Amino acid sequence: MKKQTAGRMQLGEFAPKFAQLNDDVLFGEVWAREDKLGARDRSLVTVVALMAQGLVDSSFEYHLMSAKANGITREEIAEILTHAAFYAGWPKAWAAIKMAKNVWTEAADEGDAMAEHAAQMVFPIGAPNDGYAQYFSGRSYLAPLSGAQVPMFNVTFEPGCRNNWHIHHAKTGGGQMLVCVAGRGWYQAWGEAPQALNPGDVVNIPAGVKHWHGAAADSWFSHIAVEVPGEECKNEWLEPSEAPEG
Repeated sequence: MKKQTAGRMQLGEFAPKFAQLNDDVLFGEVWAREDKLGARDRSLVTVVALMAQGLVDSSFEYHLMSAKANGITREEIAEILTHAAFYAGWPKAWAAIKMAKNVWTEAADEGDAMAEHAAQMVFPIGAPNDGYAQYFSGRSYLAPLSGAQVPMFNVTFEPGCRNNWHIHHAKTGGGQMLVCVAGRGWYQAWGEAPQALNPGDVVNIPAGVKHWHGAAADSWFSHIAVEVPGEECKNEWLEPSEAPEG
């Protein structure tokens, strides 16, 4: 299991002990005890426990995606949630099954394109990028990779998903680097033609440059976003971008 850093990345400054327990104990020790209980069974327990509490939010969707990745089939998740409904409550199961239907049916309709995309890279796709959904046309996913020295995130876009035009501001330094790891995408700086992106491509984006990036219309796309250190760094989100032709 890959080292978990989500707690430190998202809550480390506010609740450092909670973040440490989340990353090092819950995921680093409990989930890693596969000699006692495999990842598939731990996903099953986690999904049922969250459903029983009525927690069908983005974290529940993340654990449904993990359950699918850990080998639980569409038929099995339907039976698991139907069985649990008699003990946890029918309305909770109804909401959970609707979300599970999306996770498993969409993958089936797309020929499991998301799983195929994930198999092309060593980095995780991560959880739905709900915190920044308002700045994306389509769904994106975020997996924090490191925050110890330079913040690094694996960002995944579903086909056709793009972020809005935006600018990385900084008094000194700053900006962003994109390292393309899987799929096909686009990058465009203001006033320039769109640039096609493929695995292995690297884009250097200086501070102050208005730009956008995202997936090609017919392909999933992932890049590592590296935040370049600087002084007084901040992002400015602007208008939605337009899909390039071709």
